[in-house]
Amino acid sequence: MNIVVCIKQVPGTTDVKINEKTNTLIREGVESIINPFDVYAIEEGLRIKEKVGGKVSILCMGPPQAKESIKEAIAMGADEGILLSDRAFAGSDTWATSYTLSQGIKKIGNADLIICGKQAIDGDTAQVGPGIAETLNLPFIAYVRKIEDIRDGYIRCERLMEEGYEVIEMSLPALITVVKEINNPRLPSLKGMMRAKKAEIVTWTANDLNSIPENIGLNGSPTQVVKIFSPPARGGGEMLHGEIEEQAEKLVTKIRELKIV
Repeated sequence: MNIVVCIKQVPGTTDVKINEKTNTLIREGVESIINPFDVYAIEEGLRIKEKVGGKVSILCMGPPQAKESIKEAIAMGADEGILLSDRAFAGSDTWATSYTLSQGIKKIGNADLIICGKQAIDGDTAQVGPGIAETLNLPFIAYVRKIEDIRDGYIRCERLMEEGYEVIEMSLPALITVVKEINNPRLPSLKGMMRAKKAEIVTWTANDLNSIPENIGLNGSPTQVVKIFSPPARGGGEMLHGEIEEQAEKLVTKIRELKIV
């Protein structure tokens, strides 16, 4: 079974800078980590491989430094890693990111299952996984907490809901996004770290993907950030003391003074 796990490298700190011209994060030179939800996706891909056989390919879009995150995934046990890196991809919103990753998946070829973390911690939109599925016209299950069964041409999953879970079956190839309840990620082994150190990470540019220029980067992003600013500091509140009736009377008086109602 050919499994593609899509990961993202995200800032490992809240001390980030913004490009004033594009209103996008400056990722170069910033301490970075694998998006935490994507680590669960990697682990699940490895578990499926151990159960039914096959190959786990890691796909990531980002600057050259994102190769380090791919190598971490290889140290865990992934077979290969591909980085989609090109200045033309800069400023991509979730739509453009979904398109670019889908082009990378097409180039890898013959993917039976695509696994993504449910969302990235630097965006929290949870849109890229579904966007890839839509672009590739694949069946899709979100918030998967358990894979009950998987075999050639078939997968059955438990999907986490607000008040329980659903059991859903669908045909392969397909895409799922996973939540942290699905597993406990392993630590890289010494052998895995040595293999990752020697691993050659393939880099594909926009030209390698034969992507449509109008669909990538800022040009291909329907959603763009117009302005980023810090909200003004709020003043301290006022505590009301006394018995409940006394506090209620003081509150009513304050509301009338401020002409809130």
